[in-house]
Amino acid sequence: MTMKVDVCIVGAGPGGALLAYLLAKKNVSVMLIERTNQIGKTFRGEHLNEEGESILKKHYLFDRVEKLGLLRMEQLEYWHNGELFKTIYPDPNVGHLGIHVPQAHLLQVIIEAAKECPSFQFMLNTKVDELVQDENGLYCGVKAVQDGRKVLIESELVIGADGRYSTVRKKANLDYTIRNHGYDLLWARIPAPENWTPSIKMALIGEMQLSLFTQVKGFIQIGWSIEEDSYAQLRKQPFTPFIDQLIHAFPELEQTVRENITSWKDFVLLDVFSSTSKNWGEKGVALIGDAVHTMTPTGAYGVNSALKDADTLASLIDHNTITQLDLASCASERKQEIARIQALQIEKEQAFVSHFTVMV
Repeated sequence: MTMKVDVCIVGAGPGGALLAYLLAKKNVSVMLIERTNQIGKTFRGEHLNEEGESILKKHYLFDRVEKLGLLRMEQLEYWHNGELFKTIYPDPNVGHLGIHVPQAHLLQVIIEAAKECPSFQFMLNTKVDELVQDENGLYCGVKAVQDGRKVLIESELVIGADGRYSTVRKKANLDYTIRNHGYDLLWARIPAPENWTPSIKMALIGEMQLSLFTQVKGFIQIGWSIEEDSYAQLRKQPFTPFIDQLIHAFPELEQTVRENITSWKDFVLLDVFSSTSKNWGEKGVALIGDAVHTMTPTGAYGVNSALKDADTLASLIDHNTITQLDLASCASERKQEIARIQALQIEKEQAFVSHFTVMV
């Protein structure tokens, strides 16, 4: 089966979905491809900052997301040995310290809005195998497989929005440099106790960060930093002493932790790294989001940066500019901002222990 569109976007995360919607609104024909069989199946960051919030409001999507459910963080707390010792409140002009938005809510709103545009098409369970090049070496589409059926999608521009292990980046031979940060992250989710304040809570275990993020519908997301590449060895050790550290840090969670985290299988491992790319696109291929600048979880910048990439690139594309885009120039402004954010992430990671200096 062969299809032809103006732009083919690979990866239906927040960045890819928003870009597809914004282009479809301009009547640019778009095919959005997702390798999984449902939206939101792959875990991604779920906290909006001011920039992400502003982009959704700019495109009249925020209110629709809020109707499905979101949660504003009311305070940031630092805890030591089970006791709160410092609280930070939001700027009154902002009103929150981040907003938890379930990924499924965000993607549902964006894709439903895109489906209102006749020029939008969407394919789930579709895996890209290779990029197609014309006689001049320019990329002009993708070959993919959907439910065992081979598909050729011809396009003027291919966008890789397919995450930190991007197939599009790999197939286009675009550069990227990985930086390790010395830690990996264990994720777990538990029900929150009654009357739990929407907040971000921080503690220090050894010299590693433990974070709690309140979520919509009465849950808490736990993010527990461990030494890089240590999880295989950690799993060989007794489980109870490990969990006892969490309970010691946040005694109020003892019941829900013991009921809901009963083995190592209740954690999900994220191998943490960041990456940068000198070349964000060439020859008819462009990259956005983690495909071109993988972020660490620190500060929850990943999803917001992907939304900003999409917003910026969409502003430069219309029917008259697709084939004329200077992709290197398109990325110049965003590259400087990403470099600033990634440097800020490193600074925050290195300074985390200092918040507890007077306590330890």
